[in-house]
Amino acid sequence: MPLTTPRAIICDIDGVLHVSMHPIAGAAETLTQLATSGYRLCFATNTTILSQVMLAQRLQDMGFSIPTQTLLTAPVATAHYIRQHFPGKRCWVLTKGETTSDFAGIELVDLTSEEADVVVIGGAEELLSYEAMNRAFRMLMRGAAFLTMHRNLYWKTSTGLQIDSGAYVHALEIATGRQATVLGKPDQAFFEQALLTLGVAAHETIMVGDDVVNDIAGAQHAGMRAILVCTGKYQAHAALPPHIVPDAILPSLRELPAYLAQLS
Repeated sequence: MPLTTPRAIICDIDGVLHVSMHPIAGAAETLTQLATSGYRLCFATNTTILSQVMLAQRLQDMGFSIPTQTLLTAPVATAHYIRQHFPGKRCWVLTKGETTSDFAGIELVDLTSEEADVVVIGGAEELLSYEAMNRAFRMLMRGAAFLTMHRNLYWKTSTGLQIDSGAYVHALEIATGRQATVLGKPDQAFFEQALLTLGVAAHETIMVGDDVVNDIAGAQHAGMRAILVCTGKYQAHAALPPHIVPDAILPSLRELPAYLAQLS
């Protein structure tokens, strides 16, 4: 299907709107400009340490006019998947922060338990200990389903790059011979949920992100155009994987309106 003038923007959050909760210059003003220009906006993030409601409040406190219902987070997508595919099952969910409200109606077992039907790995930082990984390993070897909120290997913080839980998920896959089901980016189902939220087709949508694999390749695989910005993981002039070619590379989100003007 030929590409058309975009009607909607799916925007990553970490590295695009803020770094370690410090707003990126011009990002809030750019979102207001895009909304005023009539673009539909959705915010898709693999962040797992905040519930949908709490994340919306944090962003609003930073000056971003982002309604809660426009936020699609990995925990929200994961909880939806569990309700659909594992109703009534016991879930061992390893993730840092407060996302309990996103899992309303799901039985969550204590992290010291080794009796669960579903093992879920989120962004857990220091909780990703040997003891925790060994518990997950034993449950998976006994047949528990294996879910992960994302496969991010690292992200950018105010102190520099930081390893993420994707590396631990990969280790569990190697050890168990099991493949985790991914519920966040770059999974195509995650992007399809974003499109349903927006009410538009993939060819009418542009993804803006700082992660070459999760944002750019994931969105393009789902049929969207994808723009890489240089305010997060990706730095200007850094080498890209030969099989991933962004539709554009911009210094930051605030260059997006000018880029969109060229497409209309």
